Parts: sequence; C-alpha cells; structure tokens
Amino acid sequence: MYEYDLSKARWRKSSYSNGEGGSCVEVADGVPGVVPVRDSKVPGGAVLVIGTSAWTEFIGALEP
Repeated sequence: MYEYDLSKARWRKSSYSNGEGGSCVEVADGVPGVVPVRDSKVPGGAVLVIGTSAWTEFIGALEP
C-alpha cells in the first residue's frame, strides 16, 4: 500500500457541489500520478486515491 503526504495538498471543490449541504466532492491538485478525492463535508475523513489515467477515463465518461 502506498502512502501519500496530503498535509499540504491544495483541495478544490467540484463545480457541481452546492452550498446547501448536498453532495460535495473535493480533489487535490499537484500529487504526482494520482488524484486524491474526499468528501468536502468531512475534510479529515477518508481519502480515495485514484490513478491519473483512471481519473481521466472517469471524467471523460461523465462529460456530455
């Protein structure tokens, strides 16, 4: 299992998140080779780390 130091990660909230407590996802930029993803309502909670190629494929499948 790999461990990533995310203590200085720059998190950004999804443009689809809203200010009403709805589904809020954040991703961190600048972590080589992976895209960390977390629930913005629980910033100290679990982080899902996804490989960049899998993330690119996932995002591509969501775009209209």
